[in-house]
Amino acid sequence: MSTDRRPDAVDAIIEQWRRERPDLQLGPMGTIGRLKRCSTLLGRRLDETFAAFGLSFWEFDVLATLRRAGAPFRLAPTELFATLMVTSGTMTHRLKSLEANGWVQREANPDDARSLLVRLTDDGKALIDRAVTAHVENEHRIMAPLDAAEQAALDASLVRLLSVLEPARD
Repeated sequence: MSTDRRPDAVDAIIEQWRRERPDLQLGPMGTIGRLKRCSTLLGRRLDETFAAFGLSFWEFDVLATLRRAGAPFRLAPTELFATLMVTSGTMTHRLKSLEANGWVQREANPDDARSLLVRLTDDGKALIDRAVTAHVENEHRIMAPLDAAEQAALDASLVRLLSVLEPARD
């Protein structure tokens, strides 16, 4: 372990494995463990901002997806669940909740009478516009301890890792 940083929770796990299984090459375990831990800790920090607007992460995610789709801020449910990587059953449940809150509504698809579209309501648009502004400010606060070069290097590394992990897009 480098001496220019304080030990983290993953270091303790790695040391235990080194003691118990010195035959294993544990480099990837440290990296993946830190990514998972960062994801958990980031999730908590992000959730605090969403909660200030009465939103959960998934509610923010659905509303933000509709908002960034552009006017008229509507998508087919299949586009939503594909983008959000959830099942159709999960999406149906979530849409009912968002609809009950008055943030989305389902409307007839003018191009296909057999299907519905999910549209962001005016209240939903106003809410997500406020929440996304606070979200971006929070992201800046989270990343502020890293200088621009560190942020760029981290982003480049994550882009490369995602290129390995994500299926190819057609």
